[in-house]
Amino acid sequence: MRVGVNGANGQMGRTVCAAVAADPDLVFVAAVDRDGEGDTIEGIELSSRLDAFSEASCDVVVDFTVADAARATLPWLAEHGIHAVVGTSGFSESDLDDYRARFAPESGVNCLIAPNFAISAVLMMRFAEMAAPWFDTAEVIELHHTRKVDAPSGTAVTTIERMAAARDADFMPDPTKHEVYPGARGGAGPRNIRAHAIRMQGMVAHQEVILGAEGQTITIRQDSYDRSSFMPGVVLACRKIAEHPGLTLSLDPFLD
Repeated sequence: MRVGVNGANGQMGRTVCAAVAADPDLVFVAAVDRDGEGDTIEGIELSSRLDAFSEASCDVVVDFTVADAARATLPWLAEHGIHAVVGTSGFSESDLDDYRARFAPESGVNCLIAPNFAISAVLMMRFAEMAAPWFDTAEVIELHHTRKVDAPSGTAVTTIERMAAARDADFMPDPTKHEVYPGARGGAGPRNIRAHAIRMQGMVAHQEVILGAEGQTITIRQDSYDRSSFMPGVVLACRKIAEHPGLTLSLDPFLD
């Protein structure tokens, strides 16, 4: 697979470039970013033009940018017959409907948008989904670095949505009558699952799912201490994207 990286000059982008370049089954052929044009990353000259992906005959492009940029990139990739592996978050339901149409199974071009590429995070979400029917209360705490601009994280949103879908009834309602500091109880998600977002220097990406029933609790925690934790999932997605028609919204199917 010939792989390009969009957002290649960012911290995550450079990590992706290195991982792709190091993998024996992938060929790193194109790097695009709005900043740093002319610089070299893993032996590839950085471009600011999306055309660099088609000129390099990319089979797949990995996108780690921001939602506004990806909204322009993904339609371009679909139009040019290039698969997309996307770690960007912040898409709306309208965006996803658009991508479902552009990356329709019959189009022959596929797209994966994953909230998290760490295998441990994929398992954490699955374990939380499995536990959700058996408890009375549930809350999600996500902790990220101070450069993250959206809250709660895409991983937290996906976790909560999967937990909610696994139940036939709501969790118990929040008993709080008065918040000394507005927002202290976090944000209310579906089925009374509350989300709390922490932004902290020194952190990368972390999440706790806490579930409780009478006399017992369970805590499911996942930690990514370094951006390298996401790379096995990114590499796996690049290898297998051609086998998964249409739009996929989780790395789970890639793990069989």
